[in-house]
Amino acid sequence: MKRVAALFCACLLACLPGLAQASLSTLPAPLPRPTVEEVRKAMGIPSQGDLRGQQDAVGFASTSTQMAKVWERSALPPAPETLGPMPSPGVAGLICPHDDYLYAGRVYRRLVPLVKARTIVLVGVFHKYRRFGAKNALVFDPYRAWRSPDGEIPVSGLREDLLKRIPATDVIQDAAMQDSEHSVEAIAYWLKHQDPGVEILPILLPSASFERLHELASHLGRALAESMRTRGWALGRDLAIVISSDGIHYGEDFKYTPHGTGGVQAYIEAVERDRQLLKGPLAGSVTSAKARAFYEAVVNPQDPDQYRMPWCGRFSIPFGLMLLDETARGLGRPAPVGHPAAFGTSISFPQIQVRDLGLGATAEANLYHFVSYPGVAYTLGGR
Repeated sequence: MKRVAALFCACLLACLPGLAQASLSTLPAPLPRPTVEEVRKAMGIPSQGDLRGQQDAVGFASTSTQMAKVWERSALPPAPETLGPMPSPGVAGLICPHDDYLYAGRVYRRLVPLVKARTIVLVGVFHKYRRFGAKNALVFDPYRAWRSPDGEIPVSGLREDLLKRIPATDVIQDAAMQDSEHSVEAIAYWLKHQDPGVEILPILLPSASFERLHELASHLGRALAESMRTRGWALGRDLAIVISSDGIHYGEDFKYTPHGTGGVQAYIEAVERDRQLLKGPLAGSVTSAKARAFYEAVVNPQDPDQYRMPWCGRFSIPFGLMLLDETARGLGRPAPVGHPAAFGTSISFPQIQVRDLGLGATAEANLYHFVSYPGVAYTLGGR
């Protein structure tokens, strides 16, 4: 949920089932790709030179005081729902939400301290991929560093090494695409506040078939393992893979109301379906079969642009899990194991007090318009 309801994960309207059957003559002409200048005009704090700015300065902190208060207040009760035992800090991977801090802050606060690695591969959602005509590739940024409420976050030198090791056809490196997206910065600021020395490697995932996601993850995972071996790095200790995703987006404006337009019963049923995904394909040993099961639960595999369930991370999660598995295997480590560590929704607990800090919400939240926040931690071999 970001600007215009977080663009509810990349223009759900374009994903209506009937649209695929519409005559091409009835479809509007495609909009021109946004220029970097146009994108930066819409940023809360525009990028400049080799420093990436901030897309969302409404739902996310932009000053150190705001970030410190959000961190402090998000630790106050009530706590997020826990779906199983919490793993120890030092996890190899994470699925973390990216919604407004006043809604999702408690889930961030539960999850982020589980990460202790200094270098973070941040696998982000690319909500506006259609506007840019992006698909079937990994979107990297060109920046030296990203701004944050607590100072600059360096982009890891690992990026340049990986770009040399993977096929050129796997890569898009584009400032405007990265500037348009909020799903990485949302998490990066929490990581920076926790560890001032953190560095990131941001990657956005646009539309792709499951087979293409598997291929991209295999290429990058092998390259990442090779780069880590040359540095003497270990998963969890030196590097972690953090995957950005909000869960279900429910309501008529999201074009998703299978349990009715809203209300208590619709909420109960929709949220339980998300819990089953967290305890099912996203839990336990990571396998390509489980990644496919999640993909096919939220995406029409015959038309990846079409949702079955509006989860933002319909591409970032299966790719990120297969990347984690491929990297672990390349390092000779046990298969990653998922632990559902936190869960909540935009209406499951009181909003965190942030309005006195100058922050707010980019969309409403009620029984007819709500979003869920999944949190899963991944360890190696169950540790």
